Amino acid sequence: MLSINNISKSFGAVHALDGVSLDLEPGLFGLLGPNGAGKSTLMRTLATLQNPDSGTITLDGQDIVANPNAMRSVLGYLPQDFGVYPKMSAKALLDHIAVLKGVTDKSARDKQIRTLLEHVNLLTHASANVATYSGGMRQRFGVAQALLGDPKVLIVDEPTAGLDPAERQRFLDLLSEQAETKIIILSTHIIEDVRDLCTDMAVMGNGKIVARGAPEALIAKIDGQVWRKKVAKEESVEIKSHANFLSSRHLAGGVIVSVLSKHSPGEGWEQADVILEDAYHAHLNGLVAEEVETFGA
Repeated sequence: MLSINNISKSFGAVHALDGVSLDLEPGLFGLLGPNGAGKSTLMRTLATLQNPDSGTITLDGQDIVANPNAMRSVLGYLPQDFGVYPKMSAKALLDHIAVLKGVTDKSARDKQIRTLLEHVNLLTHASANVATYSGGMRQRFGVAQALLGDPKVLIVDEPTAGLDPAERQRFLDLLSEQAETKIIILSTHIIEDVRDLCTDMAVMGNGKIVARGAPEALIAKIDGQVWRKKVAKEESVEIKSHANFLSSRHLAGGVIVSVLSKHSPGEGWEQADVILEDAYHAHLNGLVAEEVETFGA
């Protein structure tokens, strides 16, 4: 078990983490939040790249703040941004990283590297310099290096950024296969990634965990309370000023707006099937705890 107990981290006046606590078992855990919510700070702290100001983190009972090698020896990590050696091929660089991770048997390294390159659809580009890869190819390489050495804990931060739909699905399938035996933390602001993959998740905002549970459980808390309406752009501005506004999207010359309300907001509003995006916005904005009644009331 990975146990995170009341950790905090500040950078000057900015409280990037504020009393975060989570207990994680093997499986896929989704961490949703907007940019600046503190997700990357949490990931870097769990990866032992920085220490929390307070609180504890243990992996199977071992304090990874006091003994970071307890995490590093079993960790696979894909940060948002990572550098590569400018004149090394993908195969050579993966071989180098595998040695650093303790995979000393050459035949075992070669087999593992080939398998991973196949999984991320880079086998035909194995001899090319990683520095020449496109953004999507480099992201796929990052996935491969994170999985080297069969890590016990896998942390991936915004992993599907830059991937086309087919690449994204291939990556999600790969994560799903790995989740049976690993603790996998998927940090993202892309709601579909969590919806499609995770059975457990949390919503993070302003450095805090504001909601935790299965996606279906978070959705159930606002079941029957989401209403949608297509309005003109000018009307959408006024609706967005209300406390129980959830989200909006442009569609065919108008704007589809969603609000949280226990009763019909009025003419033209239709009760909608609740999706994870609705639950995400409701929890992030504190609307579930506040139990907002009728829209505009």
